[in-house]
Amino acid sequence: MKIAVIGTGAIAQYVQRMLPEHGHELAAILVRPQRVDPKSPKSVGSVDDLPAGIELVLDCAGHEALAGLGPDILARGLDIISVSAGALADQQVSDRLDRAARKGGGRLHLASGAIGGLDCLSAAAVGPLKSVTYVGRKPPAGWKGSLAEHSLDLGSITAAETHFQGSAREAALAYPKNANVAAAVALAGVGFDRTQVRLIADPTIHKNIHEVEAEGDFGTFQFRISGTALPDNPRSSALAAMSVLSKLDQLCKPIVL
Repeated sequence: MKIAVIGTGAIAQYVQRMLPEHGHELAAILVRPQRVDPKSPKSVGSVDDLPAGIELVLDCAGHEALAGLGPDILARGLDIISVSAGALADQQVSDRLDRAARKGGGRLHLASGAIGGLDCLSAAAVGPLKSVTYVGRKPPAGWKGSLAEHSLDLGSITAAETHFQGSAREAALAYPKNANVAAAVALAGVGFDRTQVRLIADPTIHKNIHEVEAEGDFGTFQFRISGTALPDNPRSSALAAMSVLSKLDQLCKPIVL
């Protein structure tokens, strides 16, 4: 397939490098107009500049990119794979994407990101679910540039400190670069407003730890993953980048688990 990738950050770079190994062509890199690289024929600054023949768009650039570019892409009938599940916490953004997809025929596929077990959670939601809680722990460096800096001195804490507790919607809107996992859990389970979230800065750990607990008619569910960040960005999960390629593989296979 001829693929366009939105973004040039750590996740986008990983995906771009790996596309050929998955049998696909990187045909365009969509960035903000001011960041277009005149030396790269693949670098474009708008949806209108995408070359002919693009079959799928991979959004690796965050909430703003999905909110701003997603509707135009979907309205053109192109599918999107995105790691920016948290963008849907904004109901207006969610509605715009929904309308554009229905109008143009494109579909938005949300990659699982840095978390696993969403298939189990989604199945359990049929039951229905009574409660879902997500706890995200990261080393202090993983929270730099976020609202955590307003309540914690990330450079000097010596023990685990909770800096956010609330709903998945509140978490996704307040931490757009950190709480996509909370959004993915919410979408798979009981929704943004019923999913409870706790975010923790923990100087005793060196990996990002995600925990999900759920209870419902199915029984109880506990999931924990200790994930490695991408070398270029401590806020970006390696598994999140891998999940984009995994979702792409699923869309191309005749038999899917």
